[in-house]
Parts: sequence; structure tokens; C-alpha cells
Amino acid sequence: MAPSSKYTYLIKASIVVADAVSLCCAVGLIALLLMSSTNETAAGGRRSSLVERPCDEIYVVGEGETLHTISNRCGDPYIVERNPHIHDPDDVFPGLVIRIVPLTSTLR
Repeated sequence: MAPSSKYTYLIKASIVVADAVSLCCAVGLIALLLMSSTNETAAGGRRSSLVERPCDEIYVVGEGETLHTISNRCGDPYIVERNPHIHDPDDVFPGLVIRIVPLTSTLR
């Protein structure tokens, strides 16, 4: 075997190995993404995420939340009326502290 063909063979073999390793990494990352997206707990099968956090009486607005989404999730259609410090319902920002009174707690 000539020296140049030997190096060509080694380079091609290295490329094949690198492609195989890249494929394994990609499959592993996809598997991790799928496992983290399901994120079910063993007890009860509930999904645990920041979006589905409980609605306490004192609620801190998170990233991407609106009064409408908070109202729907927490069951409180009167958020603006109960929080006089909110002057513009469209001007809600992460970190804003609001008072939540779900309708289910008032019916009990």
C-alpha cells in the first residue's frame, strides 16, 4: 500500500467513526428531549412544570403569562378588580405580585 493511500484510508475511516459518533449523540439528545418533554411524575402521572404551578392566594406572574391565562388557570375572573395596583391589564410583567381568589374557594 502506498503511503498516500494509507493516509487516505485512515482519513476515510476517521470520518466514518466521527459520523457514527455524531449519529449516536443526536439519537441520545433526541431521547433526552422526548423524556424531558413528557416529565411525568411517578405518583399520579401529573406533569410538573412552571406553567402548571398551583394558584396560591399571592401569585407571582411568570414569563409569558397574561391576566387572561392566569384567570383561566386559577379560576378567578376578577383579578383586575381585586388588584387595584394593576392600572392596565395589558401591562403585566414577570415578577408582578397579584392576589388570586379562585371561584371554587368562594363556593365552599
